[in-house]
Amino acid sequence: MKKITSLLFMFVAAIMVLTSCGDEETPDAQVSITGIPATATIEAGATLGPVTAQISAPDGLVSLTVKKDGASIDTKQFNGATTGTYEFTYTAVAADAGKNLVFEFEAVDRDGSKGTATHVLTVGAAVTSVRITSNITGEVTWTADKTYILGGRIFVLNGGKLTIEAGTVIKGEAGSGANATALIVARGGQIFANGTAQAPIIFTSVADEIESGMIASPNLDPDLDGLWGGVIVLGRAPSSFAGDVSEIQIEGIPASDTNGRYGGNIPNDNSGVIKYISIRHGGANIGEGNEINGLTLGGVGSGTVIENVEVIANQDDGIEWFGGTVNVKNAVVWNSGDDALDTDQAWSGTMDNFIVICGPTTDHALEIDGPEGSFNAAHTVKNGTIVGHPAAEMGDFRDGARGTFENLYFIGFPDPATSNGRGDLSISGDKSLANLASGVLKFNNIQTTLASGVALDVAFRNGVHTSVTAVAANENTVGADKSAFAGWSWTAVAGKLDALK
Repeated sequence: MKKITSLLFMFVAAIMVLTSCGDEETPDAQVSITGIPATATIEAGATLGPVTAQISAPDGLVSLTVKKDGASIDTKQFNGATTGTYEFTYTAVAADAGKNLVFEFEAVDRDGSKGTATHVLTVGAAVTSVRITSNITGEVTWTADKTYILGGRIFVLNGGKLTIEAGTVIKGEAGSGANATALIVARGGQIFANGTAQAPIIFTSVADEIESGMIASPNLDPDLDGLWGGVIVLGRAPSSFAGDVSEIQIEGIPASDTNGRYGGNIPNDNSGVIKYISIRHGGANIGEGNEINGLTLGGVGSGTVIENVEVIANQDDGIEWFGGTVNVKNAVVWNSGDDALDTDQAWSGTMDNFIVICGPTTDHALEIDGPEGSFNAAHTVKNGTIVGHPAAEMGDFRDGARGTFENLYFIGFPDPATSNGRGDLSISGDKSLANLASGVLKFNNIQTTLASGVALDVAFRNGVHTSVTAVAANENTVGADKSAFAGWSWTAVAGKLDALK
């Protein structure tokens, strides 16, 4: 009996050994996450990833399923490989703010074994403003879901590229002198500010409570100026400088900052694209009598695209060209503190379709200066409507002014005889007069509505009146097409263009 029991024990033991060997399983699939820890924190609107899941499955991988808070959001199929990878990204939406999101990664092999890994993502409130204190190198994008605060003179340096999304708001901190804030595109840098008529890009002061999607400021009047600097674009196109030097420092930037140099010999230099932008409340003083223009264009080349630009309440000029070859189309300047449009140093591009609305501190609607060196070139200014103010002059053409001015309409200027000489257009200096006589400076098809009793030759001096026709108010057949500014410009939204034809 003992022998039978012993044999039975040995038989059962053998069966147990065989069963154990036959039931030995291949290890379950393994999932590991690299690139982030088991937890991470981002803001609403930000993107997690890409996170790379490394997967091992000795029995052959079938699938990987990704779940968010228990719900499947993605599945990737595999074909039995023993290893695999999966790249995962997630962009937190506004509804995620303040939540902890649980992501599960579940891998399944051919025999149904599973391996899992878990990641917890904490989503904070969306960042709504970003203070910019460093110059821009490489490729940088500013997005419309944030407001960007200029904390100083911010340069897009040589080789840098700044892209600004439609609808973005950029605000400059208060400051003067060396602390004046501005956005400057240096030579070799590029800006791509592609606003749209539905979503213009707005440059303004930190005091402005405006937000993306608004056109009119909710708290600042359109004649409040000098609260920050402005926008400056510098290029390598030909310009005419005293002493025939090849480059000089732009006004508004201290001479100690060599990023402020402009000039060169590349006519088609490309500084990027500026479309549908509004620049407001600028012109901070950096020194006695030296303010920053709303939009300064120094040696900017014809490869640059500038269209649909508005400048409001700038303490210095609205738009000023210093040499260069760039063309500008569709511009409106309202309440400039010095001159609305100012040209210098043999700028040789075209300003086409513009409106000037002079304000109480506007000096000249047009200030046109000639070359400063031996390089001579001329520009064209055409299709413009210029609305005066009792304090403003139509224009001063001086220092060898040259160019073609045509299809312009002037209205609303005072009688020069009763306003200390305001309200006229004059040609100053022998060089400018000689250019007028020779046709280097010429006026074609100018129309005006003058104050009662004012003669054409009193308002348009030095013989310019021979190119001018008087018309009844807003019965002009020349001037700007104001429809270009409808909807997106504060000037139009404020009704300042309503009375114009």
